[in-house]
Amino acid sequence: MKVKTKSKKVNKAWLNDHVTDPYVRMAQKEGYRARAAYKLKEIDETLNLIRPGQLVVDLGSAPGAWSQYLRRRFAPKEAGIGGAAVGHLNGTIIALDLLPMEPIEGVSFIQGDFREDGVLAQLDELVAGRPVDVVVSDMAPNLSGIESSDAARVEHLIELAIDFATHHLKPDGALVCKVFHGSGYSQLVELFREHFRVVKPIKPKSSRDRSSETFLVGIGLKKT
Repeated sequence: MKVKTKSKKVNKAWLNDHVTDPYVRMAQKEGYRARAAYKLKEIDETLNLIRPGQLVVDLGSAPGAWSQYLRRRFAPKEAGIGGAAVGHLNGTIIALDLLPMEPIEGVSFIQGDFREDGVLAQLDELVAGRPVDVVVSDMAPNLSGIESSDAARVEHLIELAIDFATHHLKPDGALVCKVFHGSGYSQLVELFREHFRVVKPIKPKSSRDRSSETFLVGIGLKKT
């Protein structure tokens, strides 16, 4: 019974934080599916990564907030916040996730496991040999609470994202990946430094303070 009571308290506290969260309210007002949109927005505004006309791949895209943000960046400025959700799109967005995602106009979506060769083959087919400008990844494994195991799962996803990026990015392209502070974090930073000329860790203001998540951005592939 104690466990159930504690769980109810935790759920109630989370719900209260969620309802009162300014980014949740802003997302609802501006039509984003999740507050996560503001994480990518802040990263983009800090580093000027996303520009109209680009080809961007969104890994771990569900429920679609990052793809929504990308779509709005590719829409004409005169469309405004609401109008940017439909109509003309100056750019290409390819999204992928293990979970289903409600359609977003102009966004090509693949549902599947990024770790599987068949799913990667589908992604390659959509990319169609075009150089990718930016890869963004909000992918995260289901965490078990066992630090060493979770760190290994996170690292595996990051390695796959880096491998995809190194084979598809333009020489001056960028990769944005969600990572977590803790076991294995320094190794991930080193992994980024092995492949990119510039590596920047960013903790967006919209990322909750108590969350260990941060984002690593690699810009400009190193020549191999």
